[in-house]
Amino acid sequence: MKAMILAAGLGSRMRPLTDYTPKPLLKVGGIPLIVWHLKKLAHYGFKEVVINIAHLGYMIPEALGDGSAWGLKIIYSDEQEEGGLESAGGIVKALPHLEESDPFLVVNGDVWTDYDFDASLKLNEGILAHLVLVENPEHNPKGDFAIENGKAVDRPAYTFSGIGYYSPKLFKGVAYGKSALAPLLREAMKEGTVTAELYDGEWFDIGTPERLEALNSALFNRY
Repeated sequence: MKAMILAAGLGSRMRPLTDYTPKPLLKVGGIPLIVWHLKKLAHYGFKEVVINIAHLGYMIPEALGDGSAWGLKIIYSDEQEEGGLESAGGIVKALPHLEESDPFLVVNGDVWTDYDFDASLKLNEGILAHLVLVENPEHNPKGDFAIENGKAVDRPAYTFSGIGYYSPKLFKGVAYGKSALAPLLREAMKEGTVTAELYDGEWFDIGTPERLEALNSALFNRY
């Protein structure tokens, strides 16, 4: 299985930190946020990782190189000219590097988690996506989706973690350009083609400087 890390966001809520540093390179426990992902992906058997870049995107290849430091091959999907294509748009642009992998893993570059990425996961027949949901954090108290009989349902209950396994078929017919992932998932949910699991381990959305500081404080005595 291949993996993709979404790392092209502006990080507007993280300003002024992201005025000079792309959010995935902000440090958590002294380590860039995206490096936590790379280490885990390598540990769990992934070999190839696609990273999309936009805001201050040139800094990410400069920091990570070709991935060999972690035993990985990194492919960069450059959105600097477009200014970022949002989640679905970024995946569509990167799809030529991912389409032979069914499914492939996608993880947001601005989350920190101890979730064990599963390089052996298979989607059931007719299923286009498998989402990892978490209990609602303070900043998203209503949640995004529910789970009924193993299927994701478009009803607020739990928060989408930004971790998902997708079939290339989910993006069939999606035009090149800016597009969000949530509407695409909601349409697939209507057809019953999205499964989900509730993860009860640690997960943090690093959306603001305050959340970054809180996570660093939490990890201070561990690493």
